Amino acid sequence: MNGAPLKIAVIAGEVSGDLLGADLIAALKRIYSGPVELVGVGGEGLQAEGLNSLFDFSELSIMGVTQVLSRLPRLFGLIRRTTAEIIAAKPDILVIIDSPDFTHRVAKRVRTALPDLPVVNYVCPSVWAWKEYRATRMLGYVDHVLAVLPFEPAAMQRLNGPTTTYVGHRLVADPALLETRRLRVGRQPGNGPILLLPGSRSSEIQKLLPYFEVATNELVARNGPTRFILPTVTHRQALVREMTAGWAVKPEIVVGTQAKWKAFAEADAAMAASGTVILELALADVPVVSAYKVDWIMRMLTSGIKTWTGALPNLIADYPVVPEYLNDVVRGASLARWMERLSVDTYQLKAMKEGYDLIWQRMQTEKPPGEQAAEILLDVLKKKKPGHS
Repeated sequence: MNGAPLKIAVIAGEVSGDLLGADLIAALKRIYSGPVELVGVGGEGLQAEGLNSLFDFSELSIMGVTQVLSRLPRLFGLIRRTTAEIIAAKPDILVIIDSPDFTHRVAKRVRTALPDLPVVNYVCPSVWAWKEYRATRMLGYVDHVLAVLPFEPAAMQRLNGPTTTYVGHRLVADPALLETRRLRVGRQPGNGPILLLPGSRSSEIQKLLPYFEVATNELVARNGPTRFILPTVTHRQALVREMTAGWAVKPEIVVGTQAKWKAFAEADAAMAASGTVILELALADVPVVSAYKVDWIMRMLTSGIKTWTGALPNLIADYPVVPEYLNDVVRGASLARWMERLSVDTYQLKAMKEGYDLIWQRMQTEKPPGEQAAEILLDVLKKKKPGHS
């Protein structure tokens, strides 16, 4: 590298995106010889790398139709402000990370004003699941997509989207996950607790915990005393304690990341809200059944979903590894019977572990995600702006 100053605009809308962005920038600084300046939006991770965020990025972490509608004026204002600041900064490249409802709107507006600006999208939008037309539209404002799931490059190619490269998923290199996986190697099932993971959002917890309560009662009635652990996050602890206060069989509630991984290492099996935690459990080698419920408004909005499964492990393996129950078919008694089958040495457990091995293999990469992402970013920059070769 020639050491020319490099100004990077970066936008991350959630904690997970901020972590990815920080990892990418740290890797970039190791391989780029010149000074690196950041402008845009991010959290603690990117700020530690030198970003002075335009606003508190937690404003973008909203879920649910009601929340979105009530905050539309504020969100559109933030889009306009972020777009204007990036255009004024005239960066060498723009990196948008996840949160597509916000980051892609900004990218489109910036590209209109700065048509020669290279744009890299870190975390492929779920165009393979719904609104497939978004893939082709991205050609107008994205030069390269950095995917965190191994099936996404083929999906983007099928949908005629931008060039996409699988750079790896941060979980595969996460020290806590790797240690948990090591502790579980050769572990015999049958003596550990059952995990209850109702999600981290209040709406998820409120919808799923009543079914988990039925499952705990069923398991105890059929099998005798059983230990249950419910990991949660600090800002949901009060809600979880309130909702489980009247349970006949009270779970042990643990709070924080360290306590969660300790519970993962000890558990025989888990029932969990569909989402990233299902992939965490699969990579950590914890048997799991996935469950999820949405309200009627969200059902209408997601009626166009194309994908055959909502469980990431299933999509990666390309066959049903993790059982899943959605909406009207969620039953506590069904979850309980799966816990019985997955917490002892059964054919169902062997089949799931075989699927987990395949998923682990498919998610491996030769280089760490941040390093590969940084190399692609510099390659995109070199092609569009040769001065940074």
